[in-house]
Amino acid sequence: MSEGAYQRLWESSHVILQELLDQEQPLLQPVPDRERQSFQYRLASLYLHYLGLLRRFDTIYDQMVQPQKRRLLRRLLDGVAGRVLELKDELVRADLCENPCLDRVLQDLKLTPADLEVPIPKYFLLEQSTAVRERGLILAKILSRLEPESSQKSFIGMHRTEAIILVQKAERARQGRLRATFMREIRRDEEQDRRIREDGWHKFSQCQAAVTIQKVWKGYLQRKRTQQDRRTEMEFIGMLPSPNQVEHLSIISQACLWEDVRRLRQVEKEEEFQAAMVKAHDSLAETEGPDMKEKMKEQIRQWFIECHDLTGRFPDYPDASSGGSYSIFADKTPEQVRMELEMQVQENKKKEQEKSKEKGKDEKKKKKKGKEEKAKKGEVDAVLQVLPSKCIPMISAGHEEYLNTWKNQCESIHPSQNYDSETLREEKRKEVELEIRIQVDELMRQELRNLRLVVDKEEERPLRAPKKTPGKKTGKKKEKDLTPNRSVESLYEELVISGLLRKSESVALKDYVGDFLYLGSALSLAKKLPMPSLFDIRQNVALYAVLRLGSPDIHAMAPLIRSILLVGPSGMGKKMLVKAVCTETGANLFDLSPGNLLGKYPGRNGAQMMVHIVFKVARLLQPSVIWIGNAEKNFYKKIPKEDREMDPKRIKKDLTKALRLLTPGDRVMLIGTTSQPQLAEIRGLCQVYERILFMPRPDYASRYVLWKRMIEARGVQPTQHLDISALAKVSDGYTPGHILQAIQSVLSERWFLQLSKRPLVASEFLGQLAKLDPVYREEEESLKDWYFKTPLGKKSMKHRMDQLEAEEAKLAKGKKKRK
Repeated sequence: MSEGAYQRLWESSHVILQELLDQEQPLLQPVPDRERQSFQYRLASLYLHYLGLLRRFDTIYDQMVQPQKRRLLRRLLDGVAGRVLELKDELVRADLCENPCLDRVLQDLKLTPADLEVPIPKYFLLEQSTAVRERGLILAKILSRLEPESSQKSFIGMHRTEAIILVQKAERARQGRLRATFMREIRRDEEQDRRIREDGWHKFSQCQAAVTIQKVWKGYLQRKRTQQDRRTEMEFIGMLPSPNQVEHLSIISQACLWEDVRRLRQVEKEEEFQAAMVKAHDSLAETEGPDMKEKMKEQIRQWFIECHDLTGRFPDYPDASSGGSYSIFADKTPEQVRMELEMQVQENKKKEQEKSKEKGKDEKKKKKKGKEEKAKKGEVDAVLQVLPSKCIPMISAGHEEYLNTWKNQCESIHPSQNYDSETLREEKRKEVELEIRIQVDELMRQELRNLRLVVDKEEERPLRAPKKTPGKKTGKKKEKDLTPNRSVESLYEELVISGLLRKSESVALKDYVGDFLYLGSALSLAKKLPMPSLFDIRQNVALYAVLRLGSPDIHAMAPLIRSILLVGPSGMGKKMLVKAVCTETGANLFDLSPGNLLGKYPGRNGAQMMVHIVFKVARLLQPSVIWIGNAEKNFYKKIPKEDREMDPKRIKKDLTKALRLLTPGDRVMLIGTTSQPQLAEIRGLCQVYERILFMPRPDYASRYVLWKRMIEARGVQPTQHLDISALAKVSDGYTPGHILQAIQSVLSERWFLQLSKRPLVASEFLGQLAKLDPVYREEEESLKDWYFKTPLGKKSMKHRMDQLEAEEAKLAKGKKKRK
């Protein structure tokens, strides 16, 4: 795509953004609970449109070259991503489920499941690639020092005679194989000659020979034509890969090459823009700075004189926190200042009179408030309403800037995508004015003190002592630093040596394969509870973890989520998702699993120090993921004998305290994984983990996609001989781990040698599947029962029961009316 194409995409995106901003206002109005479905539909529609807008802004920001436009696009991209996360939170709150069914909304909006895919902004890794690479080199250096010298592989020497004998054996074996092949061909030719002599030559007439040749040739053509038609039909419905796949890959590689070229141009233009900003700032400070300074001084002096003439006293100079002298000329005139002073005197008198009356009124007000809150509580419970957004003001400001600055600007002004000098000078002029105003404020405060001293001395007025404002305790209680004299590098190395900080494997989130739940709404109408698909799980991990950890601005705006718990049977890919989060965001991986803590930092103080160091390094080197495998062990109801030695509950209290200290902007997330949550105290587990994602066995659609993608990943293209649909049907109850294990066992190196002789068929996998134990229905039902005891699960079940009772009541009323 050319620059003009990205410009047009940007313009059309702002048209969509304007429509979405117009739809935001009606959602702020409270809605009765009986209109829950329509409220959910509007939320889902808005959520899907914002997802599409996020995908558009990510594409434009990744390829736009002009540096000033990129800055605006970055703010819009982060704002839209934050709004997507806010709407996801609202959907969960309205639907009382982590996986709202959006298939009906997708169908109504004429969208596909691909439009529901959460786009991960490309700048997450591109902008911190250098830091991730350096951190990887440091980690590899520390790990290489830890490897003992004895672990290095040393090759055992072989005597020359033994080597010659080994080579001779191999050569004799090769010659024997060649001779056997040669003799086999000779015997086959002799057998063919013998049969021809015994049968004799068949004599055909010219017409018979022609008819025979025609039959053979026509049969061959028809079979070839039928085979081609069948293949075309299978390609059309997506059951076979396209033959133009090589050509398609070459086009994609060419497009990626152009994208890389544009990214290099972005770096060049950014360097030019940075140099121009410094130059413009210095130029404005040198040419216009002195005039600005003198003009400000004259304005402030004139304000002093006018206020003194009107009020008989000099005004109080505004503090730097309130904007300094800027607030004077922005809103106030000398007459307004005099009126404010007179009002302050009157208010002070009234306050003294009302202090005695307020004491008696406070008690009455408290009683009234208590009654009003009780009365309102029932109304709030029966009303649905979207919470105020932190992202909408940022998005609106970005949209206004686009309309005022870039919408009507002709693209031919900057054909080479250079910066706009006029816009740059305007921005820098404001910065220079602000810097000069701070300097002028300091000078004029001193001048005001001198004026007061001179005037008060001449008029014999007592100097007024400055009012002391009582100090207010602000902020949150900070954690006591147990390692004040330790550097980050030393703490980082200590965690690597102790095995608490590990190198994460590179796994893309898209590699967690799964299909969309197409019948979610249909199951809900049939009074059946739809279970999340693997696609839903991947989307939730992208929303709750990847988008939040990837950008500090998104993390600060989005609803705060400190921890996630992945619950599901073994083999569902829980560890893979943890690695994918680290890969997509470039995060550090800390391992606080109970099995990994055995013998490390012993004692009560040791556990406290360990958790403190982990969270301190995680905050200083964010983004960071703290992983706890077998998370149920930290909250055991009763510790088994085999786990008593590791003392799995020793970090429970310190972990809870450390999580509470995480604030918006701290890109640190705790991710727990468990396959046996029933063994834990559910209250403690749900207090630590704010979001619980249940991972059931994959459904048919996900199993079909798993078989197809995993076989293709091994380098085998499925053919008509391989019935993937049958494999997906017979593998009901098996997890993605089981399917991968079966594929790896069948598609071995020995099988690849025989690939040319016999095609791959579905029956070859059945034997390997039979050796594995599936996830039985009783195990999954046990996990479901546990999930519905969690806070969100309880709310969901209660809501479903209320719906069933309401429908039964309606049916009963209908029967009575008929009678």
